[in-house]
Amino acid sequence: MTLRILVVGAGISGLAAARGLRVAGFRPHVVEELPATMVPGAGIFLPGNAARALRMLGLDAPLRPLGHLIFRQVFQDAAGTGLFELDAAALWAGVGESRALSRADLQQVLLTGVGGEVRYETAVRDLDLTGGAAKVEFGDGSVAEYDLVVGADGRRSMIRDKAGLGGPATPTGQIVYRSVVTGGPALSDWTALLGERSQFVAMPMGGRRLYCYAEESVEPGAGNPADPVARLREVFGGFGGCVPAVLDAVEKVQIARTDEVVVERYSRGPVLLVGDAGHATAPTLAQGAALAFEDAVVLGEVLKAAGGDVAAALDAYEDRRRGRCEQVRERTHERDSTRDVPPAERDPMLRSRGQEIFTGHYRDLVDAF
Repeated sequence: MTLRILVVGAGISGLAAARGLRVAGFRPHVVEELPATMVPGAGIFLPGNAARALRMLGLDAPLRPLGHLIFRQVFQDAAGTGLFELDAAALWAGVGESRALSRADLQQVLLTGVGGEVRYETAVRDLDLTGGAAKVEFGDGSVAEYDLVVGADGRRSMIRDKAGLGGPATPTGQIVYRSVVTGGPALSDWTALLGERSQFVAMPMGGRRLYCYAEESVEPGAGNPADPVARLREVFGGFGGCVPAVLDAVEKVQIARTDEVVVERYSRGPVLLVGDAGHATAPTLAQGAALAFEDAVVLGEVLKAAGGDVAAALDAYEDRRRGRCEQVRERTHERDSTRDVPPAERDPMLRSRGQEIFTGHYRDLVDAF
């Protein structure tokens, strides 16, 4: 079957979607507004369901030598005293391994799976959905028509806006700091320290490097700190455990606001949203990439099963993805709600029930999608 398919965006969700389509026998075009030289920084944590989806995409082998396997997630209070632990290996047994690695390494794995050229520095200027097909105008003024346009252009998706599928992303009230540290403390576990409306996470990602992810709650409309490194040290300077040694080793910090995307439907006509463009959440459960990989698997499967009938395929996609993605958003809200509980109340509760509560946030994701 021959379908003209365009994937807009060559980040994690776009490259995964292109791979899912290739596995199903389709040959999508992939465009990216940014230049090829824009290599993603920082790191990423992939829980077991991400590994399962990558295996279904045939990308588990090149991933295997990369990063660091995470067998245990350790939760501590701000002083570094233990609260509870999650046995990640047991939680995801039979599903896949949890892994921390460089985003750049993951991007390279995904690029090798695309099987075709990515057209960088190619922006989509406009989108016309009249006549049953999608007419796309590119930044250079050229126009092409497609049977399916996959919007994989992130939380601030232009495709979502042009297709009338939803408005701007909604801020969640969190600011996040990301850094990769070399020569910091020796950690073997994913380790989180929970403070008052803040948390600091550090995890090994191979090569004596640590990926550090920290967040604090902020008031709506508050500006970004002028010096992210200084602010990181100000907010978390009083933490114990591994944090002081990590902060000593921090040199550069990426800063971002988190937001979420809620749409009534992932598709309109021949346009489909995947990944963060359709269902972004705060990164609390580390499910952004995992859901994007699952989206990619399902997209290929439904399009192949529908024999190229795009409308039928997108209806099937909606049926298979809606409940799971909404569930992740609900569980994220539940997890984030613990941030606003004063530590004097939260920490005793987590010591007694943290393992049960936090395992429950992932339990349904262990099931197949």
